[in-house]
Amino acid sequence: MKEKRKHYRFIAGCMALLIVIYAGISAGGPTAAASESPSHHKRLAIIIDDVGNDMKGTAEILAMPVKLTVAVMPFLQTTKKDAIAAHEKGMDVIVHMPMEPKKGRPEWLGPGAITSNLSDEEVRSRVEKAIDDVPHAIGMNNHMGSKITSDKRIMSIVLEVCKERGLFFVDSRTNFRSVVGELAISKNMPPVGNDIFLDDQNSKQHIRKQMDLAAQRAIDKDVCVVIGHVGQTGMNTSAVIRESVSRLQNQVQFVGIGDLVRDVWQWESAPTLPTDNK
Repeated sequence: MKEKRKHYRFIAGCMALLIVIYAGISAGGPTAAASESPSHHKRLAIIIDDVGNDMKGTAEILAMPVKLTVAVMPFLQTTKKDAIAAHEKGMDVIVHMPMEPKKGRPEWLGPGAITSNLSDEEVRSRVEKAIDDVPHAIGMNNHMGSKITSDKRIMSIVLEVCKERGLFFVDSRTNFRSVVGELAISKNMPPVGNDIFLDDQNSKQHIRKQMDLAAQRAIDKDVCVVIGHVGQTGMNTSAVIRESVSRLQNQVQFVGIGDLVRDVWQWESAPTLPTDNK
């Protein structure tokens, strides 16, 4: 009889343990968290360029259910409005700094651009003004800029101003001869760079393929930085990102570029000069 009672108690204990485990999974408790944790170490940062001029896809990007990074061009009609809206939605904001390309129309640059004929003082002044014009900016990347990002004189000044203001710089990698990464390391700044352009071809099929490549890179290398755009490709880009969120959210974690800078490169903002971009 004693043996039977022990047997019943053992079965009851096992059933109780199973109930606790099931409850933890259903409620998203520690057991569920453990099963989801691998994706938290595979992070994908999506930067959306060309925000700030009321371009197609802007509203759709700002309505995304995950954290993105918006690169806002300075001195345009919706610069401040878009930067503030993105910040209020919990997204990261960076300055999308116009820089001279090797080829391309000058009118594509936008106001306040960095060009190769500027003096050191003029470069510094334009970068400072651009930072002050984009509210809540925590970093900067280049708009176009294939000529400037290979220019050590100019990029050294740009990075110095960013560092003084507590901003990091993301190399969009529009030029494979870019000096941004090596200069950033020499200045104890994070060498952040774009890995994949999402919408270098304006079709949903291509953008979807690029998103899958980005997710796989994040899985293989733990992190991936990608760049998409509003404007000509904006509607297709925003549509594919939205559909990809639900499809990929169990494989990768969508994060802001600032999260990667802090967690991967252990870089903390340490401004030595004041900034007005609150």
